Order: sequence, then C-alpha cells, then structure tokens
Amino acid sequence: MKRQPPADTADQDLRRENALLRGLLQTLGRDAAYNQQVMTRFQDRELALLSAGDLVRLLERLTDGMRASFALDSVKLFLFDPFNVVHDLLAANADATRNVMRDVVLCVDVQATRARFNDLHDPWLGPWDGVRHQALFGRRLGGSVALLPLRQPDGLAGFLCLGSRDPARFTTGQATDFLAHMAGIAAVCLENAVNRERLRLAGLTDSLTGLYNRRHLQHRLEQEVTRAQRYTQALSCLFVDADHFKQINDRFGHAAGDQVLVALAQRLRTRLRTSDLPTRYGGEEFAILLPQTDVDNAYSLAGEICRGVAAEPVSLENGDTVALTVSIGVAALPATDQRPARVAGEALLQAADGAVYQAKREGRNRVVCAVNPVQPQ
Repeated sequence: MKRQPPADTADQDLRRENALLRGLLQTLGRDAAYNQQVMTRFQDRELALLSAGDLVRLLERLTDGMRASFALDSVKLFLFDPFNVVHDLLAANADATRNVMRDVVLCVDVQATRARFNDLHDPWLGPWDGVRHQALFGRRLGGSVALLPLRQPDGLAGFLCLGSRDPARFTTGQATDFLAHMAGIAAVCLENAVNRERLRLAGLTDSLTGLYNRRHLQHRLEQEVTRAQRYTQALSCLFVDADHFKQINDRFGHAAGDQVLVALAQRLRTRLRTSDLPTRYGGEEFAILLPQTDVDNAYSLAGEICRGVAAEPVSLENGDTVALTVSIGVAALPATDQRPARVAGEALLQAADGAVYQAKREGRNRVVCAVNPVQPQ
C-alpha cells in the first residue's frame, strides 16, 4: 500500500505550484501588455501612413514620423527611381521637400542594388554591416538594423531602413510579422501617392512641353508675391516669345512648330534653377518666375537665354534645321509694393508682357526691361 505524503508537505507543494502559476500569469500579462503596446504603436503608424494627404507628407511620416514613434537613431527611405519619376515629382515641390529629402535616397542604378540585396524578400534584422548597409543609410551607424523590402505589384520599389545604435534592438530570429505588415502598407501608400501626384501635376502641366501651364502660374504667383513681400525678397518675371513663329509653322508645318516649342522649353529649363518656375503661358509665349532674383540678375539671365537660343538652330525630326530667336521682356516686383498679392502679381505679369511687345517692336531677338514696372498707384 502506497504511503501518502504528510499534509504539511502537500500544502507546501501546492503553495509552490500556485506561486509558480501566479508568476507565470504575471509574466504572460506583462508580455501581453507589451505586445498590445507594440501593436498599438504599429497600428498608429500605419494609420498615419494611410491618412497622409500627399506624397510629401507620406515621406515625412515614413522617415521623421517613424524615427520618433519607435525611438530610432536613423530611418532612411531608399527608393528605386530609374526613370526619375519620383525625382521630378518632388522637384516640382522643391520648397516643401527640402527637409524630408535628408532621409530619402533615390536610386537610379537599380540593377546594382538588386544584385547586392537580391535575397531580401522579407524583413531582415541583424547587426550592422558597414559594407552592406552604409550605402542604404548614407553614414556609419553601428548597432543593429532592420531592412524592410517595399514590394509593389510590379516588383521591389525599395527599402525602408531602420537603424539603432543598440546591438540588441534588431536581432536575427526576432519576429517580423508587424514589420512585414507595415512594409506592405508603406509600399501601397507610396504607389498610390506617386500616382495621385502624377495625376495632379498632369492637370497643371502643358502636355506638349512638359512645363507648368498658365493655371499653375496663377496659383504660384500669389504665393511667390506673398513670400517676397513678407520677407522683403526680390521677385522678377521674364516673358519669352519665339520670334516669327507663324512663319515657322507656315514653312515647315505645325508638327515642326511643336518640335521648336519643345526644344525652346528644354533650353529654358537648362538655364534655370529648380526654384524658378517656367510655364507655357500660351501659344509660343513662355512666362518665367524668378524668386529671390533682382532686376539686374533677371536681365542678365534673359540676355544669356536670348544669345543661347539664337546661337543654336533647332534640328527637326526630318533632318531640317530651323533658325530660332526670342524676344524677352523683364520686370521686377518693387520692394515698396504692398498691394494684395493677386493685384501685385498681375501687375508684374502685365509689365513683363508689355516689355516683350516692346522688344518685338524694336526689332526682335533682344531683351527689354520694363521701367518702374509695377509701382503702386
């Protein structure tokens, strides 16, 4: 017959077992609370990505927002951009993107990057490797990193790169479910934001030359005048008109005329800064806003454009060449003009437009500067 343990020994064993169970429950409770906090943080970040109204805000939330939410030392968004699509979209809004571009890398050489990271189909977590990771982060970091591939329907779009100086922050074998889900959300948001931005710009650009259209000029004009008045900055405007353009159409045909306009638009672009705003104002006439440019520098730039266009005939697709010259009117916003931005802006355009017609009356292929162009009445 089997002997029963003493009652006090059984009670002690039961108390120890209960203590172990309570400890286990407390551990499970702490783990559950921690996991809930982590899940909430990821959900908040994903909602922030989904609610970003435009491409610039999305990039900010993927970089600055991610770094703040997860207390990271570095966050870099490494995007494949072989045809400069994202570059051009961001360049169209250069003022707004200046800060966010610190943490965004646009990669043109996609093949070389793919060759180095072709094994990345899921999030990769592990120690810092300078040879492998420095090109993504742009500087030496140390610690540990998480590389999240951004996959879209047409393939890999880039990486969201998270870095910490803590070697234990991202370790091999760590669960990556939340990271993978967030990377999927980020990839979808990026694709949608780029497509929305392209559609938005399509309504603001001239389909032939790719320059902004008159509608966008009117929108930006008030902004630039307001900025110039508020910060006492210079603002100038050029009106550029292709000389004898009707004769080009009559002699070579309208298709050739379109080629001449495209070539002229390209020549204007190459002589302008990213902050300048070239637009196709109408027909063969182009308007260019020059922020932080006084009348003397605007006049000098107009002379360079005038001489450069005249020096190089336009080559047509059929092998013919067309001699081309332009007439340019220059006007500047006086520092004393504090009228409403819309009124002052329209006066600036009218002054430059009047100056270009004077250039034509004086014989074309020249620059004329408006005298006291928009002084308040």
